[in-house]
Amino acid sequence: MTMSNGKRRQPSLAQLRAFAAVAEHLHFRDAAAAIGMSQPALSGAVSALEETLGVTLLERTTRKVLLSTAGERLAVRAKAVLDAVGALLEEAEAVRAPFTGVLRLGVIPTVAPYLLPAVLRLVHERYPHLDLQVHEEQTASLIDGLNSGRLDLLLLAVPLGVPGVAELPLFDEDFVLVTPVDHWLGGREGIPREALKELNLLLLDEGHCLRDQALDICREAGRADAPVTTTAAGLSTLVQLVAGGLGCTLLPRTALKLETTRSSRLLTGYFAEPAPSRRVAFAMRAGAARAAEYEELAAALREVLGTLPVRVLEPDA
Repeated sequence: MTMSNGKRRQPSLAQLRAFAAVAEHLHFRDAAAAIGMSQPALSGAVSALEETLGVTLLERTTRKVLLSTAGERLAVRAKAVLDAVGALLEEAEAVRAPFTGVLRLGVIPTVAPYLLPAVLRLVHERYPHLDLQVHEEQTASLIDGLNSGRLDLLLLAVPLGVPGVAELPLFDEDFVLVTPVDHWLGGREGIPREALKELNLLLLDEGHCLRDQALDICREAGRADAPVTTTAAGLSTLVQLVAGGLGCTLLPRTALKLETTRSSRLLTGYFAEPAPSRRVAFAMRAGAARAAEYEELAAALREVLGTLPVRVLEPDA
């Protein structure tokens, strides 16, 4: 459809957002809620887009919404346009004033309680105009959020091995063995990894990267079978199960002080060098507009990690 001046009509960003939301949710009510628009306004925006483009994007029935063949093709284009506009706005914000505006930080549950105090204190003191918003999720959800643009920066265990994601290493930390108070390995130092072959080891639920790391350590120690029959959703519960005598578990050193002071029925054992360990880093989209800010934030955080039982890494580690 053309206008009187011969120029083709252009769809608005609001129309594209409305259509992209419907294409994602295939439900007008859910799509409207997702982008903060009323259902009538959303429906009108999609209809206006169809008129502007001269194609039918949706197949509407009384029970559900489906994408037409044209809708399936154009939904990909609409998302690409919206992503490009989002990148443009992010670039403009970064250029205009570093360390201002919103920074959406995703953190895994086995890091959040132990490292966030240092992160929040650093941001409060050094970057007071930065609006830090924290989201605690498991690794797979965080990576999805980073790739979709829902999150800006991640704080998690690496390596990830995800294309298009750059890592800014922060520190390495050892794992320790937490046992019931009457366990034969409780309080010992120089524990060989091979001891893990004989232990009833309690782990986190599936989906936690710490579970995968513990299983890798067990395999390296020569244990082929799954070492766990009882799992927990969080480290606090896991430690209480150990205190109750159900088995032993592995904890990262940063979690040790907070989690083991809640019970007198626990002892800590330390592995022989080199102890099993994990690496924690920031992760960002490769080529992110605010990459320089994230690198500066990583450098600043490394400076304040001295109070934690970790080995701080150089930027190119």
